[in-house]
Amino acid sequence: MIDTRSHDSVTHYRRQQGRLRARVYKKTSSNGHIALYLGKRDFVDNVDSVEVVDGVIVDPSGLGGKKVFVYLACAFRYGSDDLESFRRDIWIQRVQVYPPTGANAAKTPMQESLMKKTGEQGCPFSFQMPANLPVSLQPGPNDAGKACGVDFEVKGYVANTADEEVEKKDTCRLIIHKIQFAPANNKPGPKGDIAKQFMLSDKPVNLEASLEKEIYYHGDPITVNVKINNETTKVVKKIQISGFRT
Repeated sequence: MIDTRSHDSVTHYRRQQGRLRARVYKKTSSNGHIALYLGKRDFVDNVDSVEVVDGVIVDPSGLGGKKVFVYLACAFRYGSDDLESFRRDIWIQRVQVYPPTGANAAKTPMQESLMKKTGEQGCPFSFQMPANLPVSLQPGPNDAGKACGVDFEVKGYVANTADEEVEKKDTCRLIIHKIQFAPANNKPGPKGDIAKQFMLSDKPVNLEASLEKEIYYHGDPITVNVKINNETTKVVKKIQISGFRT
């Protein structure tokens, strides 16, 4: 999800997140064995680092000796949510939370707050997303055709091993978003030029195209300034300009 608000709005966003901190996102497996808790669903990508994804999963008794795992996955999705859809994981990381393995890591303030709600049955977990992963990308309201995008999912599940096939009733999942803020200062837009040489002509046609600014907000019209200098005797009948998102 690309948030095109200016960087000045980051302060407003974080204040808003602080006010909403009391809200807890919870998802329970259909059999009631585990429950996933997150304090927020939007995690800011600061270009060189990403906010830590931290939460708590509750594992009541009655697991029959099985273990509890949590994974964070980044996936590319194409198509609607039916048999024609295509989904492939770009990046995935798993962690075993119950029984705990190794030394207990220091809890984040978010986890301390969540564990006041979950009690002693809460098991904290944390993930650090790489900075080179894409941000969440969802189709807009006016987009036509099959939906495509990039999403992030936190899933808790009960299993004997981390990579075994798991029944849906033993899982609970929440979709989260990796977002970015646009910088406060909008720099001048990019510029490109090309010279076209015609046969039997010793002079070229010079074409220059430029944008007014570097960053455009959702819904902004993109104006392309074109300069043409035709030094030949040929008549230029058509000029095509295309835009690509990279």
